[in-house]
Amino acid sequence: MSEHVSAALRRLVRTRAQGRCEYCMTPEAYAPESFSVEHILPRSRRGASTAENLALSCQGCNNHKFTRTRALDPVTELTVALYHPRQHAWQDHFVWLPDARRLLGISPTGRATVEMLRLNRPGLMGLREALIALGVHP
Repeated sequence: MSEHVSAALRRLVRTRAQGRCEYCMTPEAYAPESFSVEHILPRSRRGASTAENLALSCQGCNNHKFTRTRALDPVTELTVALYHPRQHAWQDHFVWLPDARRLLGISPTGRATVEMLRLNRPGLMGLREALIALGVHP
């Protein structure tokens, strides 16, 4: 397993994500901090530095996810896999509520991910409101 993520692989991840956090869908161009190329399965759990295991993540989502791959679904109270950008379709797990400021998890994985990554944290909702006003969200 390589610990290094090459510049070419970083470009691939950013391009594939269309410059958005693959969890909360925030566009990097409007974020206060640069995004990270994160290991979906953490290196500490033998996650490889390959395109299939990398995702573009805002600092908030990356920090809340940390090394987690599973979390509690608040509805079923079962531990389930977190959303995996390479294995899951985002729209199968999340929808925007009518005001487009809040995300709703529509599956056990979606609900657990919304809670664990705090996808409706106040600062993120404020940014979404500004992006709605600019016409660039959702």
